[in-house]
Amino acid sequence: MPIIAPRQIPTWAPAERPIENFQEGHKWTATGSNLGSSNLNDTSEFVRGTQCASITTAGNATATVQEQANIQLLGGPARDLNNRAIRLTFKVDDTSKLRWINFYVGTSAFANNFRWRIYTRQSTQNWVQSGEWVIVTLQWGDLSGAGGNYTLSANRVPSTRSGFTDMRFSVIDAGTGPCHVKLQSVEFIADTRVTYPNGLVSITFDDSWSDVFDNARPAMDTYGFRGTTYTIAEHIGKAGRYTLPQLKAAQNNSGWEVAGHSFKAAAHEKRYDGDTAEAVDADAAGLRGWLVDNGFRSDSFAYPGGRFGKTTDGVPVESIVARYFSTGRSIIAEDNREIPSAPMPHRLRSLTGISSYSTGAANPLTLTQPGGMLDRAQLAGGWLILCFHRVVTTNPTDPAQCSKNDFESIMKAIANRGIPVLPVGEVMK
Repeated sequence: MPIIAPRQIPTWAPAERPIENFQEGHKWTATGSNLGSSNLNDTSEFVRGTQCASITTAGNATATVQEQANIQLLGGPARDLNNRAIRLTFKVDDTSKLRWINFYVGTSAFANNFRWRIYTRQSTQNWVQSGEWVIVTLQWGDLSGAGGNYTLSANRVPSTRSGFTDMRFSVIDAGTGPCHVKLQSVEFIADTRVTYPNGLVSITFDDSWSDVFDNARPAMDTYGFRGTTYTIAEHIGKAGRYTLPQLKAAQNNSGWEVAGHSFKAAAHEKRYDGDTAEAVDADAAGLRGWLVDNGFRSDSFAYPGGRFGKTTDGVPVESIVARYFSTGRSIIAEDNREIPSAPMPHRLRSLTGISSYSTGAANPLTLTQPGGMLDRAQLAGGWLILCFHRVVTTNPTDPAQCSKNDFESIMKAIANRGIPVLPVGEVMK
């Protein structure tokens, strides 16, 4: 059996005082046209102190009428949120009943406001899963919108970041019945810009394609950028994939992080949520051992297919992966970038499938345009984890391929903005 190296323990970001943990005497109230019921001193379940606050929607939202149920505070002390992020701890009983959650800061009973949105996706790739307490961080680069006298520039920079007296946690249900949500805390922590004033990017690659070594690595070497390659061990040495000497050269000569994706190719294709807990444990253990045996020092992992739900026999995939790796990267992007002291390190968010063939945020032109994700990471804060698969010299024919020219343009755009680039594991240390 290989000797498994000790795992890193990610840092927890301390919150500024006062901390709102919704204990007895808090000033928040329940409102909204879709409010069914509320318990602002809920002692039935909590993870801090002796209680939390909870609301249940009436279940009346529709696709066109997005009525809200809120827990909010009006007329509180003015908050300066320069270089600060918001950290929320909450629980949704059934995410199939939830459309999304919004969080607002503002003044004048939200006549002026900024809004962040927390989406609900499919259950296997959703940051917020049913019946569990989750922690979400919101940074200025994640803003979804502005209202009243508050505005966002073309580069998505907010017109102000201070003077906020009002806060609102807003639940919009899916119109399929009442949605019950518990809110445990609203905290303010240092954002990415405190440590990285120009934002932060990690450049990652999945599936061990050799064209990454041939085409992406030289472009990154030009700027001294170091990447993270998530490795399928069984693919190493196969046609079109990294060789073992190439992997070692990436780590030892270019400073890359050689991380884990799966041990067996079949486990990657099946996805960890498509197999039993015993099989997933065996694959993750075999992968960790293979990395250590071959001199690769990384403690990072990316879920096959980004799927970290439950195994076929009901065990959370991330709890198995956590036995062998300190972090797990997902393919959740939404509008929320990560923070270096990630509160849920086995659910790291990333923008995946960056490709010349793709549309939307994953297209290189969209990524680098004014107000795109690079600008939002640089100007408004955030750790942006980019995920590529292949970097090819031919005309891309599928969403896994990014042209060499487009990749080089992304690297140039990052360098021109002065955004530092670090491997995932180094950020988490």
